[in-house]
Amino acid sequence: MNISKRINKIPPYLFFEISKKIKKAQSEGRDIVDFGIGDPDIPTPDFIINSLIDESKNPVNHRYPDSDGMPALRENIADWYLRRFKVNLDPSTEVISLIGAKEGVGHAAFAFLDPGDIALVPDPHYPVYSRGTWFAGAECHFMPLKEENKFLPKFSEIPNEVIKKSKVMWLNYPNNPTGAVAGADFYKQAIEFGMKNNIIILHDAAYSEITFDGYKAPSIMEFPNAKEISIEFHSLSKAYNMTGWRVGSVVGNKDLISALTTIKSNIDSGIPQAIQHMAISALNSDNSVISQNIEIYKTRRDRLISALESFGLKVTAPKAGLYLWIKVPAGHDSSSFTEFLLDKLDIVVTPGNGFGDSGEGYFRISLTTPDKDIEKAIERLKSVNLNN
Repeated sequence: MNISKRINKIPPYLFFEISKKIKKAQSEGRDIVDFGIGDPDIPTPDFIINSLIDESKNPVNHRYPDSDGMPALRENIADWYLRRFKVNLDPSTEVISLIGAKEGVGHAAFAFLDPGDIALVPDPHYPVYSRGTWFAGAECHFMPLKEENKFLPKFSEIPNEVIKKSKVMWLNYPNNPTGAVAGADFYKQAIEFGMKNNIIILHDAAYSEITFDGYKAPSIMEFPNAKEISIEFHSLSKAYNMTGWRVGSVVGNKDLISALTTIKSNIDSGIPQAIQHMAISALNSDNSVISQNIEIYKTRRDRLISALESFGLKVTAPKAGLYLWIKVPAGHDSSSFTEFLLDKLDIVVTPGNGFGDSGEGYFRISLTTPDKDIEKAIERLKSVNLNN
């Protein structure tokens, strides 16, 4: 049988491969501590679950949902943006819901790219940015995110011939995997670059609500002219522990939203309506759930940093997100160190080069690992010298 040529171009999805390794090790009876995937271990709050239970009994919610989301959900997303970022959005034209932010990120390439076009993609990056681009038959130009530049891309380093063929630029702050954050000057520069070169800005803000030490992440939509050139992806997964329910959104330029809606309406049937009511309950709640989550993740962040530094690793405390981004010890590359941790200590971390070539020399630790497993991993690490 012959399958599509595009399938042969796409590498295996990083986190799917990690999950397979974990399952194989567990099938061998090994006690694996998993720092790999950023999947909150904290349960979805009861009040959100209760809204699902109630709405699942309503026959209205047993039918096909609209691809763009119920008007009530889109209105609540717009209201949340107004409260959180002081950004006004028209829920009828500038907001749609997504079956998780990943779905919208993947579909965006089909809405905005044609074969031969170029997407400007950060490196390292969330793998769906590049995979979606390749599925659409377009190409990636990778923008290195370097530690000396605070993991921000330098637009001045993008060749003119690349800029001329570029249709979209992906940005993601707070950043996965590096934990970096971006300020007002950067967003203004990005918007100016996009408008000057007619390049659509696709901003992934999935981690905006998990922030530490008094930091509050902005939305790109807060800045002048953002709606002229950009859209922003968001998710309830991290803030409300709802990864399994698949609820996200995208907001911004109405023409870009319309194009993405055309793709979605022809391919998917939207979030089940009972789950949309869960999202409405979450968006209408106070900040206590998010605040409690932040305290848990901050405690884990600080505990892990203290332990890892005592073993000789240099770790920068991130201001936001769910990850630690750490240089591998001397004598290792990203792959060899992650294999060492799995083979010798039954600990899973994500190799930095899995996020792109510029991730080589780093590894990522997720903070979504239960406290008891964190302590177990720390005890195992004490049994080795990481610098040998």
